[in-house]
Amino acid sequence: MANGILLFLILFSPFIREPFVWIPFYFFLVLFTIINYKAKGWLWVLFFIINVGLSDTVSSTLIKDNFVRLRPCHDPYLVGHIRFLVGYCPVSSSFTSSHAVNHFAAAMFIFTTFKKDISPKWAFLFLWAFAISYAQVYVGVHFPFDVICGTIVGLILGYIPAKIFNTKIGLTLPI
Repeated sequence: MANGILLFLILFSPFIREPFVWIPFYFFLVLFTIINYKAKGWLWVLFFIINVGLSDTVSSTLIKDNFVRLRPCHDPYLVGHIRFLVGYCPVSSSFTSSHAVNHFAAAMFIFTTFKKDISPKWAFLFLWAFAISYAQVYVGVHFPFDVICGTIVGLILGYIPAKIFNTKIGLTLPI
């Protein structure tokens, strides 16, 4: 059983963190929103794009440029002791994980803006964000603390635009 889980993580972790896996889901979500919510759907897409831009800018520019931290795959003390499962080790700072910030910001935004009309089933987005974030640790490009802090930052950055969107525009399915 343990070997099966380990094999799954070794094969799955490098795969789920790649954009070709999650971009189709977000593209589907954009189409779903536009089709079902019409004009408000377009405004939702605009807010969603702003949310993505904000979360990526905060993580990749504001935080990473000011908190320089070696990634596990570059740390000379860890190089011989970690499992590195991807073809490259990014040169940017490890703190915070931009994957965690971006996907948790997206999950929080989607969940908060859709929760009135859809159902609590949208909570799966947090599991999706967790899987992508955990993969960053498992493949050796982030420390757990980078992902934990990225999760917190992402949840905050996803909630703020969602709250503004819900207050000013809000989504309700046409009857």
